[in-house]
Amino acid sequence: MHTYRAAQVTSPSGRFEVVEREAPRPGRDHVRLSVEACGICHSDDFFVTGTMPGTQFPLVPGHEAAGRIEELGEGADSFGWKVGDRVTVGWFGGSCWHCTACRRGDFIVCENLKVPGYAYDGGFAENMIAPVDALARIPDALSAADAGPMACAGVTTYNGLRRSSAQPGDRVAVVGLGGLGHLAVQFAVAMGFETVAVARGSEKAELAKRFGAHHYVDSTGSTPVAEALQALGGANVVLATAGNSEAITATVDGLTSRGELVVIGVSPEPLGVTPLQLISGGRVVRGHPSGTAQDVQDTMDFSALHGIRPTVEAVPLSEADSAYQKMLSGAARFRMVLTNA
Repeated sequence: MHTYRAAQVTSPSGRFEVVEREAPRPGRDHVRLSVEACGICHSDDFFVTGTMPGTQFPLVPGHEAAGRIEELGEGADSFGWKVGDRVTVGWFGGSCWHCTACRRGDFIVCENLKVPGYAYDGGFAENMIAPVDALARIPDALSAADAGPMACAGVTTYNGLRRSSAQPGDRVAVVGLGGLGHLAVQFAVAMGFETVAVARGSEKAELAKRFGAHHYVDSTGSTPVAEALQALGGANVVLATAGNSEAITATVDGLTSRGELVVIGVSPEPLGVTPLQLISGGRVVRGHPSGTAQDVQDTMDFSALHGIRPTVEAVPLSEADSAYQKMLSGAARFRMVLTNA
């Protein structure tokens, strides 16, 4: 009997415990992965707390998993996958193929999106089962610990920028310098944007510079963020990675005419944006979801080409609970990653 270890919670907001489980066999068009690393995302908390309707316990979270294919289910080889292939499984954990969005080819907004750690057991484990449409191939240049966060934090920021209206040479402001923001700044610079990092505290100016930002705006400073952005000439695009509606709202008047606010940071609070702010400058506010497995693969290929890596703190699976609490407290810089050495 093949067994594996998994970090699970047995009730909403429970503490993690590492348990031994019997490894299931992959079904048709599925594979079993040997998980080498899995990032801890703040979105995991939607499921751990039971906030997401229909969450089932015990729960094994994790939607930034990276590892190798250990076993192929029936039909999986027809998609070109082989045992030993290095792959990630991200927020996009598979689609239903039959809802209206899927029939239009817009799989990331599938009405029945299969998020790992919610629709099925995620990557806080030594093994996981995933459908083949969730797999993205890891380039040789990326380690598993680097690749895992690219499957959610990476693809969300990379895709948010490349799907935006910004053109090379345009001024792009990234709000937040955390798990998503530190990657967004690197991507924005590599895409040829004049990059402005916006975060709390003057001490983060050096950090922003380290990630390549051309300018830094301290949102706690005496000059309002919108004024600071306009003093630079205005932002053609603002990518809001911070999960703070007040911080996001503060950037709107810093947009140029026809400027675009792309929101990827999640907050339950409403944005304080007036119709006049949008109409007078012809501005756009748009929510951006993550990205498909192909988008994840594009993200990793771009990262490998430009030397972009997440800043991670890797800890063993046995320390899942303390690592998770560190993420929740905001003490993590910048991505906690669970590893199976």
